[in-house]
Amino acid sequence: MSSDLPPDLRPLLASGLADLGLDPVHTDRLLAYLALLVRWNATYNLTAIRDPREMVVKHLLDSLAMHAFVDPLVASGGALADLGTGAGLPGIPLAIVKPGLKVTLVESAGKKARFMRQAIRDLGLADARVVDQRIEAVDEPGAYAAITARALATIPLILELGGHLLAPDGVLLAMKGVYPADELAQLPAGWVLRESHPLRVPGLAAERHLVVVGRAAVQSQRD
Repeated sequence: MSSDLPPDLRPLLASGLADLGLDPVHTDRLLAYLALLVRWNATYNLTAIRDPREMVVKHLLDSLAMHAFVDPLVASGGALADLGTGAGLPGIPLAIVKPGLKVTLVESAGKKARFMRQAIRDLGLADARVVDQRIEAVDEPGAYAAITARALATIPLILELGGHLLAPDGVLLAMKGVYPADELAQLPAGWVLRESHPLRVPGLAAERHLVVVGRAAVQSQRD
């Protein structure tokens, strides 16, 4: 593990991964990503969280709490777009623990895009790529089986900005804190709630939910 990080991070992260049903074998690469983030953050202010222990819980484990919901993408070869990903959250941790997951990291801030490209190179994430554009400017209509966003915007705004990226049967996997009833009540025409799942983040007492939203036409075909 990098000397930049406190030695107690390894058991903290390994325990959290096991708690989430993930193989602790991923601990080293996740810590390598975290060490790089800590180093870059000292100069470029990529994230407001500075304490590496807090980063383990609020960045790594929080991102990975939704891991089971990208398993269908890995199985089918479908791609995930992580919108407004910042320093690569949740996309990079998911790419580390889900080999074969195709992830596009969309981020318009140049310093954050440069950091992610460095992380992808250092970690050997062959199926991850960075698109340094505004979400609405990404010209890849229908290219993704799923889009996700973490602490980016309201669900209606995420769909307004990035809904064009979804395949006809694609879904938004929205990571939220408390259940977003108000946001779901304002879904744009043509979009419906498919599922909602409470998530548990090891070491974090706050509420977390994963909300799955898809196109209404596809939902009616399934009914």
